[in-house]
Amino acid sequence: MSWWPGFSTASYAWLFLLLIPLIIFYFLKLKRPRLDVASLALWQQVISDQRVNSPFQKFKRNLLLLLQVIILSLLALAAMQPFLQGEEQQLKDLPILIDCSASMGAVDEESGKSRLDLVKEQVREVIEDMLPGQRITLIAVNSTARRLTEFTDNQPVLLSALDEIEVTDVPSRLEDGLQVAQALTRTFTVEKVLLYSDGNLPTRPDPSGQRIATVDFDLSYQLEFRQVPRAGRNMGITALNARRAAVDRWDVFVRVEAGEASSSSGEVKLTADGLPLGEPEPVALEAGESQRLVFSVDASRPAFLEATLSADGHDALSSDNSAYLQLPIGRELLVYCPPELATYRHMLRGLEGVILEPDDEGQADLSRYDLVFSDNRDDLNTESTTYVFVGVVPEDLESLVTVEFGESEVVDWKRDAPLLQHVQLKQVVITDLPQRADGVEDGDFEELGYEFLVFGSQGPLMLRKRDGPRLYYYLLFHTDRSTLPYRVGFPIMVQNAVNIALQQASLSELKPVTTGVLPERELEPETTYRVTGPRGLSAGYATGEDGILDGVGAPYVGRYELRDREGLIERFGVSLMNQTETSLYSVDEIQFRELSVAAEEDRLSSDKPLWPTLAALAFIVLLLEWWYFQKKPAGMLAAERIKSVRPGERHVP
Repeated sequence: MSWWPGFSTASYAWLFLLLIPLIIFYFLKLKRPRLDVASLALWQQVISDQRVNSPFQKFKRNLLLLLQVIILSLLALAAMQPFLQGEEQQLKDLPILIDCSASMGAVDEESGKSRLDLVKEQVREVIEDMLPGQRITLIAVNSTARRLTEFTDNQPVLLSALDEIEVTDVPSRLEDGLQVAQALTRTFTVEKVLLYSDGNLPTRPDPSGQRIATVDFDLSYQLEFRQVPRAGRNMGITALNARRAAVDRWDVFVRVEAGEASSSSGEVKLTADGLPLGEPEPVALEAGESQRLVFSVDASRPAFLEATLSADGHDALSSDNSAYLQLPIGRELLVYCPPELATYRHMLRGLEGVILEPDDEGQADLSRYDLVFSDNRDDLNTESTTYVFVGVVPEDLESLVTVEFGESEVVDWKRDAPLLQHVQLKQVVITDLPQRADGVEDGDFEELGYEFLVFGSQGPLMLRKRDGPRLYYYLLFHTDRSTLPYRVGFPIMVQNAVNIALQQASLSELKPVTTGVLPERELEPETTYRVTGPRGLSAGYATGEDGILDGVGAPYVGRYELRDREGLIERFGVSLMNQTETSLYSVDEIQFRELSVAAEEDRLSSDKPLWPTLAALAFIVLLLEWWYFQKKPAGMLAAERIKSVRPGERHVP
């Protein structure tokens, strides 16, 4: 900070010219009137005091002028808005990004303050030290970015918005906040942006093995990264999932991880519908280590699981100490496959835990399935969550692709697609020839929601499409007119389809619902629902014609309820489950596309306005002047007491 002051409104220096008339009026002021008195006997003491203290009396005559000059000078300086210049240049429009993700709720063991509390203290200083002409906008950053205020110089508005910021139990997405600031540069004079964070950002190792935070973003402004120190020791639950061990049993896995600061210990308790499942499991971890615990849960009935971590001693972050998982009843997979697809039925009969319909005579008893294999487009009306159509062109693609008789060649396929994992399609002979219409590009399929899985020489051979909770696979060629059923990859593809259907039906591997935005739910169409959750969260949502409820926010860890007008529909839990947030690892540098920004832990040295101090000094000097010149001299008080003596009475000094 520079000790040489600057002035925001130096043009008000003309107020110093008022000293000239002040001095002139002081010397031209009227003198006291001359009065005749009968005797000077009573004034001898006053005259003696005046002679003895004549230097002081001379000073007293000029003291009034001196005090008035000081008051006027202080007021003129205050009007010029002086300030002590900080390290930062004076900026007109200043966006401030405030990280309020889960790790910002980590509490320091000694002070008991969270990372967000420390950030608020620093941002409060910046707001209170604003100079005339400066404007600030506050932007909260967690999994999204939200602008809390417009650019304003209204300090009460800014401070109120700052106080309302709270930690949300979600990971941080810095890119969203930077993009909001980028948009502001198009309409405002933004030269610099302040980012306040603990530096807990997603990282990747660089060539030397050092963990760095990378952001795929081009900065068009100067970014200043103000970092608060990490909180200290922490331990949390980073994974909770269930895997089907058998039709009647789930294996539940809980992973506990210690933060980067120091070792931690504690115990994990798992409950089902509030009842404990066995004894609590002890955990003892060194810094950065993890441990996986396994529990066995009966699958004969649905269960709401809650895993709770109790740490020994201080634990900086509380939001990662609880995790929730809803287990359905374990059952077989319901599969529909018509007798015409004999090769598929043959493969499905050999799989354990699968109920196959219809029977060989074509009789089906069920109305809802988990997986449908079909070569008939009409089977779209069969209710299911996963469909695999063979030799069928979707109705909305009939104008884009046609299937002719001829030999088709597999050019390439997506080997990482779940349906095609470990499936070899090289040299498969196909006698159906899907062909694109003239002028049709890949983008035309993508606009309709289709993804290419297998590429043919003249068009797509296999497509995938997701529509809400439903998943569709289309083989545009019929496998009976290919050599695929005779390849090793065919039973693998059928098994992959079964695994996908198990996952779609929540019968294979279950993962918890994490904070942020809840997964889509299929409910009644055009109906209003209400979601309630922790910290008084309550919000209404409506489904469309398709009955899909989406975009439901769940920013906090805890239990939620879904209700309609008739009452409760579902209870579920939401968990943090984020390794980065639990580790509390802080980066000292953020790598962008073309540059890197280093963190600064020192408090921002902003401009300090001096006018309030000068105005207060002027008021104090004014009070001193009034007090000093309004009090009566001792001689005057004595004369008044003598004057008040009645005739005939004797005055006793």
